[in-house]
Amino acid sequence: MAISRSLAGEQGQNLEAMKAGMFLRKVKSRMWKRLRHYKLQEDCKTITCQGSRLDMREGGGGGVSISDVEAVREGHQSEALLNVADDFPADHCFTLVFRGRRGNLDLVADSAKEAQAWIQGIRVLMENMENMDESTKLDQWISDWFLKADLNKDGRINFKEAKKLLKMMNVDMNEEHSGTLEDQEFVEFYKMLTERTEVLDLFQDYSSDGQSLSQCDLEEFLREEQLEGEGSYEHALQLIDCYEPSDTARKNHSMSVDGFLMYLTSPEGSIFNLERQGLFQDMSQPLAHYYISSSHNTYLMEDQLKGPSSVEAYIQALKRGCRCVEVDCWNGSNGEPVVYHGHTLTSKILLKDVIATIANYAFKASEYPLIVSIENHCSIEQQEVMARYFRDILGDMLLTNTVEGVSSELPSPEALKRKILLKGKKIGKESESPTGEVSDEDEAAEMNKDSPASESLPTDSKQNLCKKLSDLMFCKSIHFHSFEHSRMSAKPNEMSSFSESKARKYSKEAGSDFVLHNTRQLTRVYPSGMRTDSSNYCPVDMWNMGCQIVALNFQTAGMEMDLNDGLFTQNGYSGYILKSEILRKKERLFDPENPEEREDYHPLLFSVKVISGQQLPKVKQKDWSIVDPLVRVEIYGVPLDQVKQETKYIDNNGFNPHWNETLQFKIHTPELALVRFVVEDYDKASRNDFIGQYTLPFTCIQPGYRHVHLLSKDGTSIHPSSIYVHIKITEL
Repeated sequence: MAISRSLAGEQGQNLEAMKAGMFLRKVKSRMWKRLRHYKLQEDCKTITCQGSRLDMREGGGGGVSISDVEAVREGHQSEALLNVADDFPADHCFTLVFRGRRGNLDLVADSAKEAQAWIQGIRVLMENMENMDESTKLDQWISDWFLKADLNKDGRINFKEAKKLLKMMNVDMNEEHSGTLEDQEFVEFYKMLTERTEVLDLFQDYSSDGQSLSQCDLEEFLREEQLEGEGSYEHALQLIDCYEPSDTARKNHSMSVDGFLMYLTSPEGSIFNLERQGLFQDMSQPLAHYYISSSHNTYLMEDQLKGPSSVEAYIQALKRGCRCVEVDCWNGSNGEPVVYHGHTLTSKILLKDVIATIANYAFKASEYPLIVSIENHCSIEQQEVMARYFRDILGDMLLTNTVEGVSSELPSPEALKRKILLKGKKIGKESESPTGEVSDEDEAAEMNKDSPASESLPTDSKQNLCKKLSDLMFCKSIHFHSFEHSRMSAKPNEMSSFSESKARKYSKEAGSDFVLHNTRQLTRVYPSGMRTDSSNYCPVDMWNMGCQIVALNFQTAGMEMDLNDGLFTQNGYSGYILKSEILRKKERLFDPENPEEREDYHPLLFSVKVISGQQLPKVKQKDWSIVDPLVRVEIYGVPLDQVKQETKYIDNNGFNPHWNETLQFKIHTPELALVRFVVEDYDKASRNDFIGQYTLPFTCIQPGYRHVHLLSKDGTSIHPSSIYVHIKITEL
């Protein structure tokens, strides 16, 4: 894939300079700055790094795959590079940001020209990869594996090497052969091994002549199997034009089996309904009517006791569409407020750096309002500094007029576009004094009761508040007394925070009252103070109650963050999802514990036929073993809907396993359900190993023959891994 041959001028020169190799300084901190030799390989897909053995063990020496790079930042746009800003000019510095939760790579070139060669060169390579069609990506993927097996680089591998390579790719091949295979021959050999007989059978079921699908054949398939209604004839022609590789077939308005497979494996053929991927919901309702993607202790990169705090954590959360971040402010040295997890060994970062990062990244992923939840533990003097920084750095983005005059409800996300709303303690408007006293009934005080270190912490129940800071608060943090008290006296901008255990207690004891409360007021839920490892609780239990701000530790991968990512994948990744009507109606009470009691109760039968899997990855800690995959379908929603079913496992085949098993579920409250597909490597002696997953709202599922494109534990794509299913949804 010699991309540089097709590029003229400066772009080609950049790639040639990268291929020649260059010494760049890798920066981890003010003290850790090491020269490393970076070189772009001839395949234009990998950058190798020659450095110390220690650096290689840490992951720096293993090189960089261009496909893993999400963005290239120029200048001092990372914590490490900000720390060395006095030593290296901004135009010499750049940062490679990786997909998922992998740490950034901060680099410094000897000159601005050399830095630009890498910055522009990597961006060209990234763009080239993004523009590849699915067929080219697959051919490229196969060729990459071939290159791994071609140890002497003569462009050939023998069958013994091919068998070993196929085992690396999760294929068990028992036949013995002789001779050799060249690169393109191996691609064809691979395609022969992976011929999709289940797709070919389906294709022939609808093909009039057994060779191709006419426009009418394809229309019939779209109507009968994919349950498309009006416009399916026109859509059939659009699919032919888009996915059919043969010019002749396109001119004849027909589709070959290759085109049919390309359609089925494309985004249009995926389980997720593309019409719900963009912004499709009404954004003009009050804020309390939306789920809001929310992060807990956003500044933390790892655990809650001794891990690092970093502005990078804010960048990562905001890039993922998070619309409520948390800032814990404490007195710092030299009059500078700092952000960290108080009374712990977590590192400290400057508040002004956090605010500058928020200002820079607040609206890159979503234009809808960002809520900044402030835990204020500062002195009056440093609170005044806080107020100044919020005003000066956020400028016009900061919403300073409160909603004291609004009698019934909060403004809408649409009305608050590109605005930053501060949430925190507030003293009364009538106060003439520059300071005031408020009760210290915040999350920190609540969490101290749970925390293992609680005995050594102060228990002051009052706090002095600076009026300048208080006046900037759009949402007022208040202590929750009861649902009755809230119904009678709470103003729309007043918000209570609940620990996960308290929220769960209220949901069990007074579910419909909690739902009603959340039609009017914003509610924030946060993890227990005992979760010092930054683990998460299941957010679905809180969403069932209509809680809007369900704060999770974004840095911790797992089922809980899969559910969060799954819910917020829809509606343009805006970070706002309009709650179901049953959670917005003030006059009609809904109790998630008893969904059958609702007036318009219409359960659905959800049938999933798990047909086959494609190119499943190996389990990292078991490189020597071919996986024994099984598929589990998990339903999350109201308690009656929380159920899991799984297929049998397939021995020694991660490459093209066939299950052909049907799993059926009764869904009592479809509008609140999420579906998680999990693929695991069966292990009879110990716990199964995770292979991949995909989570989406039940309401976003497309019926018919669909591919479920798997994601890694980090939520990043593991292309071309997928499972092939048939979905049927019927009323009971």
